[in-house]
Amino acid sequence: MRRGRARLRTVALIGIDGSGKTTQAHRLADALNAAGRPATYRRNASGRRWLGRVANRLGRPDAQRLVGRDGVLAVESVLRWLAIAVALLTCLLTGRTAVMDRYSACQYASIRAHGGHRWERLARAGYRLFPTPQVTFLLAVDPAEAYRRIEERGTDHETISWLTAADTAYRTLPEYPSFVLVDAGRPAEEVTEQIQAHLATWLPSGARPDLTRPPSDVPPPVPAPSEPPPPRSAPSDLPTRGGPGPLVAQARP
Repeated sequence: MRRGRARLRTVALIGIDGSGKTTQAHRLADALNAAGRPATYRRNASGRRWLGRVANRLGRPDAQRLVGRDGVLAVESVLRWLAIAVALLTCLLTGRTAVMDRYSACQYASIRAHGGHRWERLARAGYRLFPTPQVTFLLAVDPAEAYRRIEERGTDHETISWLTAADTAYRTLPEYPSFVLVDAGRPAEEVTEQIQAHLATWLPSGARPDLTRPPSDVPPPVPAPSEPPPPRSAPSDLPTRGGPGPLVAQARP
């Protein structure tokens, strides 16, 4: 899978919670594998949800009340760094394309949303080791819609204020102009089509599958049979008028 001479090694999907990153990353990895382009889904979580569950078990309302803001940012930065490092190393050894559910930009946005700007400088120093993905999709969704989706799935909880701060953080990152902006507020099928259609430009032009729609089950039309040639008349022993050969004599009455 190449665009020019560049091989597609890493694709990242980023965005606020509830934007559909996990769903779309799974779909993209499946589509690339179906097209004969080996790809692996990698979830680079920060451990914030896990840390929040630990806090609840210890009687604290959230992770920040357990270890403080700086503690949360430190744990997130380290765990996400390890997850990305393992994902990149695995795909490098196997030669597969890494479809990243979250990447380093997610950590920068989290730090900004928490207001810990001095941590961003440290995080960028540590994450500088990782290559920039050839394509980074930013799944943009209204924070109110993201909140509705999170409440609907019922596995975790986020506040509108946090989702709004995270959305603003993504849009103020210096990397923002390089992101491929995707309207994630639309139905999931339309989001999938937009993502896969954009990524299809990295496939060789002579072997580029249509990733935006499933193959049709309608068989090709059967061509109508050609009309049979007109029947040939029986051969005549009579020569044509003006043709060579003697005329046959006719008897008078």
